[in-house]
Amino acid sequence: MLNDLLKNHHLILASGSPRRHKFFKDLGLDFEIRLKPVEEICPERLRYSDIPDFLAQLKALPLKDTLKERDILITSDTIVWHQGKALGKPGTEKEAFEMLRSLSGEVHEVITSICFTTPQLQKTVNAITKVYFNELTDEEIDYYIKNYQPFDKAGAYGIQEWIGLVGIKKIEGSYFNVVGLPVHLLYKTLKTIVE
Repeated sequence: MLNDLLKNHHLILASGSPRRHKFFKDLGLDFEIRLKPVEEICPERLRYSDIPDFLAQLKALPLKDTLKERDILITSDTIVWHQGKALGKPGTEKEAFEMLRSLSGEVHEVITSICFTTPQLQKTVNAITKVYFNELTDEEIDYYIKNYQPFDKAGAYGIQEWIGLVGIKKIEGSYFNVVGLPVHLLYKTLKTIVE
């Protein structure tokens, strides 16, 4: 359905995430994957949703000049916001353990921003989901890290994996946002851009 609206446009997804690729396929979208690495550093003054907004826009920068008339470039970034700070992707098992230990028995927010860039405009939207974690034992955290290697995930976990089944009490907001892309916002914003 959305593909019909987009028939005169060329969608470019600048993401290496297999989860985001799958969402685009599940929506029935024709798209190209175009990657250009960028150093994901943001100003320390930024807080909350300003962080993924900034990073999603930053990821669009190296590709902006390559866009043709009917191209729509989509970039995205997800953070976990907990106790007044952003949790990104863990670099080591120790970091992953510390992140999950801090989330255990607590509530945090997952914020995903999507940036839409064309030669004429740039629009950034975001979604926020509250996630309530059960208390996790050290053994459960160790088991998850060793078996699921969550080093490519903000906050060191994937809700769609084992830890989501046993560790998450409830969520308020979009489940797909926590997986890595608020698909409802992607759909709605693309419709707005092309209509």
